Amino acid sequence: MVHPDLKEGKPSMFIAGNSDEAKGKVAEILNAFNWDIQDMGKVEAARATEPLCMLWCIPGFLKNEWNHAFRLLVKQGALRILFFIIHKR
Repeated sequence: MVHPDLKEGKPSMFIAGNSDEAKGKVAEILNAFNWDIQDMGKVEAARATEPLCMLWCIPGFLKNEWNHAFRLLVKQGALRILFFIIHKR
């Protein structure tokens, strides 16, 4: 969780909430922990990101390895959003 060292780059942490002040404080902590912050907007967006936890658990349970994370990739000039799991080697 703190300073993830993944050769593919910083993993993404998704945040959502109605308080910009609270999200700002969370973003400060995540920056200190070396995460890429992805603000998904208001609290309603949290519902859409919660299933990512279950998806994150699947490779961990299958391989008993917990050295992976998500990263959000955004192609510039396009509205395509890609998720992939990155693994610590």
